Amino acid sequence: MCFLADCILNIASSHPTFTANDIWQSQYFKHNCRVVFNKPYADDERAKNEYNKWFSQPLKLFHTAGILNADLTTRPATYSIKNEELLDYISRRDRNAYNFLYCFFSKVLKDSGFWRFFEEYLENVRSERDRAKTELYDRYYRLISGNTPSQSRLDINRMFHKVLNVLAAEHNVPGSSGKEARMFSDLMYNKKNWRDLNKEKSITRQEAAEAQQHDEQQEAYNAYYVQKAIALIRKIQSESEVHDAWSNGLATQVHHIFPKSQFPEIAHYVENLILLTATQHNTKAHPKNNTQIVDKDYQLVCLLAKSDTIEQSLRQVGERYYRKESFLYVINTGLDCELSMQLSFSEIKHNLIKLYNRA
Repeated sequence: MCFLADCILNIASSHPTFTANDIWQSQYFKHNCRVVFNKPYADDERAKNEYNKWFSQPLKLFHTAGILNADLTTRPATYSIKNEELLDYISRRDRNAYNFLYCFFSKVLKDSGFWRFFEEYLENVRSERDRAKTELYDRYYRLISGNTPSQSRLDINRMFHKVLNVLAAEHNVPGSSGKEARMFSDLMYNKKNWRDLNKEKSITRQEAAEAQQHDEQQEAYNAYYVQKAIALIRKIQSESEVHDAWSNGLATQVHHIFPKSQFPEIAHYVENLILLTATQHNTKAHPKNNTQIVDKDYQLVCLLAKSDTIEQSLRQVGERYYRKESFLYVINTGLDCELSMQLSFSEIKHNLIKLYNRA
């Protein structure tokens, strides 16, 4: 959902009215879909059926949610953006797409009168897991088969897996697997991380080649999300976030507070990116324009400034762009510390100053 929202915004910049095929055939989609999801090339005929489903269901959901206009009388159906602000929110990060889906699914189930059955499931699933799940799926089957042309129990159950897992993750209860509680991370397209690759010297040439290919794909995968985060910073910040003697002039540089080369796992976090002027970036953040060197004193300055940016953004627009928890994760990763997620922003800044004074 997050990725497709990003592709829709991309295609709509040149095609205000578009079809699924327009997105499908765009170079932006072809390149990034393969990078992000490790799918076959978008123009591979053998993958046509898979891509048809991959497009049609999210586009119809966006239409039902009032995010897209749709003319379903044409073949193929044509779409245009109705709520760009919400579509942009969904496109920014996976967590935003999750938040949207939870709100959307909750409203649909409440409007249909089904929500009370999910509340019963919440009450019973921990003590009578199998029975609670069976009853919930039976009730959903009766709802769909009694009100839509769909009569296949298999198809209806597969549809409900996606709904239940989002709700289950939010309420920390078992989902479609019926086993352990669902978590947000369970909802992602699983992708083996580069840190998990077998590094043993005993691997075969074939295994080494596969590992190298995986590394290359992981780099491309990371690059997509880093560029997406950088684009967001450029969109929401118009001037330098650090107000010092070097902040005069155009703010053109998006700086990784903790370097991408040293901390690839947080390189795509917008909480780790800050907009600076060229002077701030090339003489203060990286002395003598040496990007391999980070000035620790100025790194603290950037973190304190970013804390102010995030606090102000959360106060004005909520979690549309930033999350305090993500900022703390960036700090804990970059400084190898364990600051509590319960800290206020003033406490975060106080702790940052203490950490750097000890260094």
